[in-house]
Amino acid sequence: MAARVPLPVTLLLGAALALQVGYQAVRAPPHRVASKLEDAPPLAVLRLASLGEPVALAKAMTLHAQGQDAADTPLNSIDYVALRSWFERIVDLDPRGQAPLLAASQVYAASSDPARTRIMLDFVYCRFGEDPDRRWPWLAHAALVARHRLHDAALARQYARAIRTRVTNGVLPAWARQMELFILDDMGEDDSAKALIGAMLASGQVSDPRELAWLERRLHDISARQRQAHP
Repeated sequence: MAARVPLPVTLLLGAALALQVGYQAVRAPPHRVASKLEDAPPLAVLRLASLGEPVALAKAMTLHAQGQDAADTPLNSIDYVALRSWFERIVDLDPRGQAPLLAASQVYAASSDPARTRIMLDFVYCRFGEDPDRRWPWLAHAALVARHRLHDAALARQYARAIRTRVTNGVLPAWARQMELFILDDMGEDDSAKALIGAMLASGQVSDPRELAWLERRLHDISARQRQAHP
């Protein structure tokens, strides 16, 4: 059974939505095709309507926004621009909340429409920079979506590079730090891969002996492959 929204939270959201003509109730009734999602109210309006409880309002807004994709509502029928505006406001109200970033990268990025997928990935990338140490998992998933669903290796590399360079060393696991290298290898960019490995080894970014040994083997393998290709 779905969790019920506490009455005070419902009233807070109702106050915010009342300031915008045409907004719906916090949750759409089950088994009903959701009506068109309108753009989220301005942040200033929401802060005023929250009555000092922005996190509670953000949670209620999350239920409302995600209530638009009922089981019988295809992802491609949802207005992703409006949906992104809701996710933006939710993150503004509750910066520590992860639900919008999770939903954007793992649920709504699954749209078969590349334009819609890119809207969600760009949202994750833009908000990642505000809190890289906590938001990197969603950008890592976005990188995988960019590479394997959109077949956009350049975009995937952009996301992977951001993870490698902007997340605190002790926070980031080895596989995430090496994502950019795997993407370069997949692209056949041997020179760039060698440069990246050299930079990682020289910078002291990697301290684990096993990872250092793996990077050195990768560097050796790439060099050997290049010598075979150009004797």
